[in-house]
Amino acid sequence: METTNVPYELRVGVPSVENFRRLRTDAGLSDKAPEAVALALPNTWYGVVLHHEGEPIGMGRIIGDGGTAFQIVDICVHPAHQGRGLGKRIMAALTEELERRAPATAYVSLIADGPARFLYEKLGFADTAAHGSIGMYRLMGGS
Repeated sequence: METTNVPYELRVGVPSVENFRRLRTDAGLSDKAPEAVALALPNTWYGVVLHHEGEPIGMGRIIGDGGTAFQIVDICVHPAHQGRGLGKRIMAALTEELERRAPATAYVSLIADGPARFLYEKLGFADTAAHGSIGMYRLMGGS
C-alpha cells in the first residue's frame, strides 16, 4: 500500500503533553519543559492534531486573548509525512477558524521558520517589516 493514499484525520483539540513534546522534537523544533506545556495547552484558543493510523503526526495551535491578538504556534508535521500538503491542511484549518470567530480588527501573528514562510505567504501572511513594524522575541532563561 502506498502511504500517500493512507487517510489522515484532522481532529480539533490539543495533544497530550507527551505527544506535544514528541511532535515538536520529531519535526526539529525545540523541546519545551513538561511543566510549561501542561500550563500552555489548556490556554489554546483553537488547536488541531493530525492523525495517521490513529497516531498524532502533526499539530497546530492558535493562542491569544480571543479578541484583539492571536498567534499561530506549534505548526509541525513529522518528517516521514512531510511534503504531502499536511502543513497546509493544518494552517487552513487554523485560518478558517480565525476567519469564522476572530473579530475583523484582530491582529494575527506567527514566526515563520525557514521555507514555511512561503506557505504562510500563500495564506495571506506578510513580513511585518513591510508595514513599518518588525517582529521581535525574548526567550526566557537568557539563551
